[in-house]
Amino acid sequence: MPHTPEPDEDDLDAIAPPQPVFHVEQALLGALLLDPHRLGDVTGIAADSFSTAAHAALFAAISTLPPPNPAEHAKNTKWLDRVLAKGRGQARGLTASYLHTLVQVCPWPRHAPAYARMVEAEHARRRLQTAAERLVQTVHDASLPHPIQTVLAEADALAAVVDDIASRFPPRAGVLPRTPEPPPAIAPDRTDAVEEEQLLLATATAHPADIDSIRWLLPDDLTLPLHASLWQCLTTLARRREPVDPVTVLWEAQQRGVLDDGNNPGEVLRLLAEPAGSVEHWGERALQRSLLATADHTGRRIEAYAGDPANTPFQLVVGARRSLADIGAVRTRWQHATGTVPPQRPRPAPTTRAGPPTTTAAHTARAARATR
Repeated sequence: MPHTPEPDEDDLDAIAPPQPVFHVEQALLGALLLDPHRLGDVTGIAADSFSTAAHAALFAAISTLPPPNPAEHAKNTKWLDRVLAKGRGQARGLTASYLHTLVQVCPWPRHAPAYARMVEAEHARRRLQTAAERLVQTVHDASLPHPIQTVLAEADALAAVVDDIASRFPPRAGVLPRTPEPPPAIAPDRTDAVEEEQLLLATATAHPADIDSIRWLLPDDLTLPLHASLWQCLTTLARRREPVDPVTVLWEAQQRGVLDDGNNPGEVLRLLAEPAGSVEHWGERALQRSLLATADHTGRRIEAYAGDPANTPFQLVVGARRSLADIGAVRTRWQHATGTVPPQRPRPAPTTRAGPPTTTAAHTARAARATR
């Protein structure tokens, strides 16, 4: 006989079980409720490090209320009552029974520092994921008046988060995330990009002397493989100081096997025969698209790393810094192309820790290197 679910059974099944960090937070809060003096051993976290509003409110209450006398705390619940009352100011759903549950689920109160380190690690992962998501959203925000400057500012903000995590969890050499690369993003309508790249190729063919002025443009900056190959043909001929026109470029393309993919020679000649504007203008447009595409891929890659709970903070730092290096490389070429240095958002100081300050000379040096 088919099973007939109860009215709310499907809804209950749809609720995902709590993540491991939820249980870690419970153990930490239980330890602090049992032995409030252990708060002095807990460093690196604040109320916003917790994954739920209730846990954040409880930690804030425990951190701000004066600790009870140990002997009195063992005899009565007065301090726990004060914690509950203060916590309810931020999370009205808190109950005395939940505080009792927290005390019951804590395996060993003396392990509170280890639990706090786990909470700090998970909070670092969430912060990195949020910063990466903001970068990707900024890349795709068509309303921005200055997209490049805004995207680079978000990349700087993401790098600042990475630096702060590194100051808390120094990376170990050679430890890379094992998370697979995200699939390529669905490309938007590239009609404008294709037309502008065709104009770049045709204009460079008509004015080969201008090619040397945009050395910062690389074949990989172009969106179509055919365009990338033809740009390589053009730069090669210009470097050799050989004659450049549609026919010589077509011949160079044949020598390089560009026509082996079914590209029609007549269409290539027509593509190269309609110049307009300047090489510098179309080159800068192509580089801008390349920078935005690189930022998008970098953000999605870091987002994938941070979305994989199997990655440790050490792995996240190493993987994120390698990904951000891709933006740095294109950024340098963009600065050469435009002759300007985009404004960089000031990096915030590391998140306040409950223990000794973490701002050191070594951290300052790392932050300085990352902004180059």
